[in-house]
Amino acid sequence: MLEDLLEGAGRSIVFGIVGIGLMAVGYVLVDVLTPGKLRDLIFVERNPNASLLLAANQLGIAAIVFTAIFTTYDSFGQGLASTVLFGLIGIAIMGLAFLVLDWMTPGKLGEVICTPERHGGALVSAASHFGAALIVCASIS
Repeated sequence: MLEDLLEGAGRSIVFGIVGIGLMAVGYVLVDVLTPGKLRDLIFVERNPNASLLLAANQLGIAAIVFTAIFTTYDSFGQGLASTVLFGLIGIAIMGLAFLVLDWMTPGKLGEVICTPERHGGALVSAASHFGAALIVCASIS
C-alpha cells in the first residue's frame, strides 16, 4: 500500500513537471505571437488583452494535459509520452488557430492583443485558443 502511494506520488511529480513545461512552451508561443515582451505587457503594463489570451492558453494546455493523464495508458511511459505528444500538438494547433484568426480579421491580431484598452478581439482570440485545446482534448482516447 505504501509502495503504491509512493509510486503514485512519483508519477504526480513527473506529470506535474511535464505539465508545467508544456505550459511554459505555451507561454513562449503567446510571447512569439504578440509584439513586445509578454511579461512586460501583463505584469508591468497590466494589459487585460494579453492577460486574457495567456490565461486561455494556459487553461487550454492544462485541459489537454489533464485529459491525457486522465485517459492515460496502463503503462506510465506510454501515458507520459501521450501527454507530451498531445500537449505539443495542442500548442501547435492553438498557434495555428491564432494565425487563422489573424488572417480572417482586419489589422494584426497581435497588435490588438497589445492595446491597453479592453478589445473584443482579445476575447475572440482567447476563445479560439481554448476552443482549439478542447478539440485536442476530445481527440484523446
